[in-house]
Amino acid sequence: MKPNSDRFKAVMFDLDGTLLDTLTDLANSMNSVLEKYGFSPHPAENYKYLAGSGVRELVIRALPFEIKDEGKIERLIEDLLNEYEKHCFDKTRPYDGVPDLLTSLTEIGVRMAVLSNKQDKFTKMMVERLLPDGKFEVVLGARPNVPKKPDPISAVEIMDIMELTPKDFIYLGDSDLDMQTAIAAGMYPVGALWGFRSALELLNSGAEALIEKPVDLLKLL
Repeated sequence: MKPNSDRFKAVMFDLDGTLLDTLTDLANSMNSVLEKYGFSPHPAENYKYLAGSGVRELVIRALPFEIKDEGKIERLIEDLLNEYEKHCFDKTRPYDGVPDLLTSLTEIGVRMAVLSNKQDKFTKMMVERLLPDGKFEVVLGARPNVPKKPDPISAVEIMDIMELTPKDFIYLGDSDLDMQTAIAAGMYPVGALWGFRSALELLNSGAEALIEKPVDLLKLL
């Protein structure tokens, strides 16, 4: 499907791996908690695949597969959230070109939103601090009792708040979950090649276009 650039009025962004490079702080925080409990840490690069589905899934994936104790898992989740809150701004920065892209989108009148599987508290806090010039109308992260991506319910909620239709949106993300979310919500899925996952994963998950750097998004608009 070729994009009809005349129809796009808005962009919905993923956060980790798309707008912000959060990998080092995620890895360091999770590894610190693992070592506290006597488990082996993982190389930072591995967190490109361990992260993305929310904090509970991150903890479960980082633990040895035989660890099934719910009480222990809950303790590690709590410790990870505490550790990450202390260190989530240590190394995390916008990817090169992201601030310029956000400025350009604002200048040409394209509306913007953020949808992440990161906890809502951290999503809002990090967007406010690290992307202050982004004119995001809605910023949503993972919330209790609301299904996470790739369930499209939060994407639909954002569209409703902005009073736009799925065909108005490009969805830009860096993972299979993002492409699946875009397709489920009826948006145009675009893969960010600077993020956590590969071009092959993005294409196999339904990406209609891939971009190598943030400014390339403007070519679709």
